Amino acid sequence: MIIDFQRFLASERPGWNELERMLVRLEAEPNARMTLEELQRFHELYERAAASLAKLTTFSFEPETRQYLESLIARAYGEIHETREKRRRIFPLRWFLQTLPQAFRRNIRAFYLSLAITLAGCAFGGFATAFDPDSRQVTMPFGHDQLRPSERVKQEETAAVDRLTGRKSTFSAFLMTHNIQVSIFTLALGMTWGVGTILMLFYNGIALGAISFDYVADGQAKFLMGWLMPHGVIEIPAILIAGQAGLLLALALVRAGKRARVGTRLRGVSRDVVTLSFGFGLLLVWAGLVEAFLSQYHEPVVPYDAKIAFGAIELVLLCLYLGKSGR
Repeated sequence: MIIDFQRFLASERPGWNELERMLVRLEAEPNARMTLEELQRFHELYERAAASLAKLTTFSFEPETRQYLESLIARAYGEIHETREKRRRIFPLRWFLQTLPQAFRRNIRAFYLSLAITLAGCAFGGFATAFDPDSRQVTMPFGHDQLRPSERVKQEETAAVDRLTGRKSTFSAFLMTHNIQVSIFTLALGMTWGVGTILMLFYNGIALGAISFDYVADGQAKFLMGWLMPHGVIEIPAILIAGQAGLLLALALVRAGKRARVGTRLRGVSRDVVTLSFGFGLLLVWAGLVEAFLSQYHEPVVPYDAKIAFGAIELVLLCLYLGKSGR
């Protein structure tokens, strides 16, 4: 029983006000996270307010104070026992600097597997070109089997007309669209228990290995690096990340059993798969811009050393971003 009501109000009102301020902040920022100390303080203030309400029941002549406390406690109870999932807000910078690289590292084994499959394809393509030169008609896409590397290099370096004049934006958009479509297809084939994803990664490796060996064997290694590195150090990892996401889907299907149904396991990897999808999409947009506006220009227009240095810087920055950002 409260003997001195005014003294009781003076003692308890600061705690009520503090609880209300915390509630206002939580209601204004539904996605805000409280520290452990703040949670303990919030619970303490809630219990004190509930105890105050119990004492106030003896004062029928203070209905306004009682109603205020009832409302305050009801709001606090709702925050503590809320079961509905709150609407998620997207913070692009936080997603780019934290969520994406964290999702990549969390599933790094799938990336290593994607890389290993591609390297196996590269080795196969290189050996096929070395021991069976006629295989180039099958292993080399985009007409690379029609000319010897040295002949193509001579054409590129002596070209008097810029064939991309007025078409760089269109060509860039084509590259972005094509590469993103291939990457999404590689990801989606994870639903074939990974068989389709593995074949796509292996085939990409064959083409890369065959073309690379052909240029190196013909003495055009510097041209190859100057041509591929500016966009390739971004494009190739992006495709590997698409393979990583596809293999995540495959692993979810393969591991599904009595303890975890397919739907449960797919939901478990869905967030990382979506994150990686947007990630490789962004990388391929950048790669498309670089390929159209830089990679297609060779000496004497752009020195090979400058293009190689640019590609090396890109690769270092990408490795630092994926390996360190968000730690």
